[in-house]
Amino acid sequence: MAAEHSEHSPQTDQTEQSQHSEQPQPLQLAYDTALLDLDGVVYAGPAAIPHAVEALDAARAAGMHLAYVTNNASRTPQAVAAHLTELGVPAEPGDVITSAQAAARIVAEKVPAGAAVLVIGGEGLREAVREHGLVPVASLDDNPAAVVQGYDPAIGWPQLAEASYAVQRGLPWIASNTDLTIPTARGTAPGNGTLVAAVRTATGATPEVAGKPLPPMHRETVIRTGAKRPLVVGDRLDTDIEGAFNGGVDSLLVFTGVTRPEQLPEAEPKHRPTYLAADLRGLLDVPPAVEELGDGAFRCGGWTVAPREDGRLGFAGGRGADPFAGLRALCAATWTAADAGRAVPEWHKALAELGL
Repeated sequence: MAAEHSEHSPQTDQTEQSQHSEQPQPLQLAYDTALLDLDGVVYAGPAAIPHAVEALDAARAAGMHLAYVTNNASRTPQAVAAHLTELGVPAEPGDVITSAQAAARIVAEKVPAGAAVLVIGGEGLREAVREHGLVPVASLDDNPAAVVQGYDPAIGWPQLAEASYAVQRGLPWIASNTDLTIPTARGTAPGNGTLVAAVRTATGATPEVAGKPLPPMHRETVIRTGAKRPLVVGDRLDTDIEGAFNGGVDSLLVFTGVTRPEQLPEAEPKHRPTYLAADLRGLLDVPPAVEELGDGAFRCGGWTVAPREDGRLGFAGGRGADPFAGLRALCAATWTAADAGRAVPEWHKALAELGL
């Protein structure tokens, strides 16, 4: 079951956000499009996340459009769609939006039509550059008009050096994203941000960044999906949730990837999701509302959190079926205190009561 945020991020003129607290319904009906992160949300390496296939199938059957939005620029939309389909999540290339596409659009707005572009990355980035009528090249000797950098596991010193030489010449430098890490089936590995940092260290320059959480990625998803009431679904506060905040749209945080429950109670506003759920089954639920009870107490989904005599937060009364609703009530208490400029009550023991 999901748990609802009592506040919404500011609107943008690209989206139409309804007052969901007045229309309690499953998220799959409250929003027309789910903008789903992939790694840690739909799959982990070669395998689907538990419950993801069944939940997405049910959301699709209910009429929700599913779009897959990834900061990983190494693979083409065709390859990503094929992988999803193999996992039991039917997808077409047009359902996949990558940071490579967002980066290529920025490049195309900076260079003449048909220009050569130095591509430091994989086939996904080269295809995105070609889609805009530009010519990907691998050497500064080919007189590129810009350099674009994205994640690819085959990148080594020669490619990073070539990017450094181009940046030192003053060419526009665009990075698909700056995620420092990337999840793999074997664990956490260096991401594109780590590779970008190598070029930044060598040159002293800073690239223009396209991917989540920055606006170019949100613009790309809106252009390609036509979403009117999108819901961002992700596992990372600093990319997925912050990206939703920057785009003025709602978000669902699932706990199948990077973020852990203990990161939520003191999260800054841009990292606060609208909804919380254990996994993608949260798309199928009616999110319970958060109720403010007064004197620092909040209730959500059968969980009531309130300050105790010693000032610490704790849960009183009965227990709800979904501990993530309890986490949402706990976050409401800490976020409200922080936003009011008050000291945040001690919350660690209350979180331990949830057993998450």
